[in-house]
Order: sequence, then structure tokens, then C-alpha cells
Amino acid sequence: MASGGITEARFRQVLGSFATGVALICTTDGAGQPRGVAVNSFFSVSLQPPLVGFCMARGSTTLPAIRESGRFAVSVLAGDQAELCRRFARPGVDRFADVDWWPSPDTASPVVDGALAWIDCRTTAVHSAGDHLILIGLAAAIGGTSIGDALVFARGQLLSTSELRDPARRREDDAHVARTH
Repeated sequence: MASGGITEARFRQVLGSFATGVALICTTDGAGQPRGVAVNSFFSVSLQPPLVGFCMARGSTTLPAIRESGRFAVSVLAGDQAELCRRFARPGVDRFADVDWWPSPDTASPVVDGALAWIDCRTTAVHSAGDHLILIGLAAAIGGTSIGDALVFARGQLLSTSELRDPARRREDDAHVARTH
């Protein structure tokens, strides 16, 4: 039970009403192997200097590589990248198997093909927050088209922004969930 009698399940349900963008946070480990994780807690921090942030569970298998390298790239996912997002959210799988990516220009961190936008960062701060850490990064390079539908997470579903605007376009497997909320 969370503080104030708030259950974890109810807290998730209420926060699920707030749609968030979905991104991959990627780096390479000491052996040069790509590591990454899906997050829906990515956010802008500051324009001057250009800072971004994200939250990561303390138990994330990608966290040690990010902390050790001091760098990461953010791939802002497109509306048609839901399966890629699901793969990067699953523990114990080779997240980069058959995934096309390229090294970002400043830190050489992985950026996935097809992302709407990317931000190449150097970690500037790590803050403790409950069962998560808040990581802040200084943008060293940016790019992408930002044209097309973005992938969002809302009410327990991954949806493209066009599906948010037009519920009839939602995937059939999500239709039942959408009707029950």
C-alpha cells in the first residue's frame, strides 16, 4: 500500500489517464554492446542549457551501462513502432536483435531507425526518487523529422496519435480495453 492509503493499482489507474510519449533510452556498455529500455517518463527540463530527463527503475538492466558511460541517446518513437517499444520493455530478451540502429554523432549511443526524433545526451545529474532514479542529460546533438504520428501510452495501451484522435482506428486487440474505460 502506498502512502495515504493509495494502492499501487489505483495509482497506476489514475496516472494512466495522462497520455505520455514513448521513447527508447539507449547507450553502449563497456564492451561496446548496445543497451536500451523503453520509457514513458521522458521530458524536457530546460532550453538554456538544453536539458532533458527521464525516470528509470533502480532495477533496470540498462541503468548500469548508462551510469558507467555517462551518455545516452533518446529515440522518440513513431506511431508504428509499438512492437519495438514492447520489445524494449521486456526483460531478458535481446532488445537489439534485428533492430536497425546507428551511432549518434556525439556520444555514439544507439539511435533506432524510424524514430521521429533523437536527442544525443551526456548525463549531468542523477536524482533519487522512490523506487526510481531521475536522470538529466545535456543535449549534445539533435535531429529527426518530427513528421508523422507519435507513439503514446494512455490507459494501459500503446497508441499512435492518430488513434487517440480517432478511436475507430484503434487496433482490434485494444478495442475492448478502450470501451471499458
